[in-house]
Amino acid sequence: MAFDAEAIRADFPILSRQVNGKPLVYLDSAASAQKPRAVIEAMSHAMAHSYANVHRGLHTLANETTDAYESARDAVAGLLNAAPTEIVFTKGATEAINLVASGLAETIRPGDEIVLSEMEHHANIVPWHFLRERRGAVLRWVPVTDDGRLDVAAYGDLLGPRTRMVALSHMSNVLGTINDARTLADMAHTVGAPILLDGCQAVVHRPVDVKAIDADFYVFSGHKLYGPTGIGALYGKAERLAAMRPYQGGGEMIGSVSMDVITYADPPHRFEAGTPPILEAIGLKAAIDWLSGQDRAAMTAHEDRLYQRVREGLSGANWLRVLGEAPGKGAILSFTVDGAHAHDVAQILDRYGVAVRAGTHCAEPLMRRFGVTSSARASFAPYNTLEEADVFVDALSRTQAFFA
Repeated sequence: MAFDAEAIRADFPILSRQVNGKPLVYLDSAASAQKPRAVIEAMSHAMAHSYANVHRGLHTLANETTDAYESARDAVAGLLNAAPTEIVFTKGATEAINLVASGLAETIRPGDEIVLSEMEHHANIVPWHFLRERRGAVLRWVPVTDDGRLDVAAYGDLLGPRTRMVALSHMSNVLGTINDARTLADMAHTVGAPILLDGCQAVVHRPVDVKAIDADFYVFSGHKLYGPTGIGALYGKAERLAAMRPYQGGGEMIGSVSMDVITYADPPHRFEAGTPPILEAIGLKAAIDWLSGQDRAAMTAHEDRLYQRVREGLSGANWLRVLGEAPGKGAILSFTVDGAHAHDVAQILDRYGVAVRAGTHCAEPLMRRFGVTSSARASFAPYNTLEEADVFVDALSRTQAFFA
């Protein structure tokens, strides 16, 4: 049975609108995916019918909302094959990485090493720079090959007795490269180092089993997974979370408080100070439920067809440079157009109703690796159609004509 992208599209109200008099062709899902009606309605219903703060109340609304919030934790745990007690809600992947870096800080001594790669998003770079600035950590960088793969041999050479953390992307937001997470984890563990994986892109496009890949920490953001902004999740092995001090202080994360002493709650609540993103968690659960109801293998195959359709349509374009050609990569096309700045390319494409990203994609080290200051990026989702792929090819060819 053929994949029905139109049926998927019907779940997303925004996709019926026009931009500049043209049907919207949304190719910016790697930055933030659109939201299905199920997410919109779940959040609206919670606000209209059953809203209160969580964990602290004994009345009906508080109990209903607490159940909904914790049910969202169960949904994230199910998505990743984890225990609910191993799932910490954050405001996004960025905060999740900062939480882990903060928890690691007290163990860092000058000269201790943190292994990153050239393909990391700034969210998985800057928190580790904090440890370099404040604790004397040394950042070690895994190089990226010309075709956009992680140099695994070089990665192995970087690991050693002073490695205190490995923090790598599961799937690059620029190149689409999907790294072999289990191999990377096994190699880190041979030197006793934990590994954190940035799963913001991977969890959207591939099933993720944190136990099978043996990740110590895994992070993702809800808004890329068809859910709302302001919500993300951190998975941490139970023993890793138990060993970490709280990231922030306030209500909910305590065991008891007196004028002389304080005790902390067990994970995950130890890391969820204050009123959490309640409605956002409810929306995230709706997004996960929606995604779980789809044929994910068929979704992935459809995204791959979209990517190949575009590559075939642009096969003769000698004015186009594609960044990242790794085997098995995800459906992300980052590119430059000869003689044109990426921002200009994006603005002209917008005239045709085509939405793409332009800039450094929060990956400046990777831009420098490929010798560019910026690139444009088209990222494909199950709600895109083959016809939209053709529209993009035509619009990009027309855009290039402005600079020829």
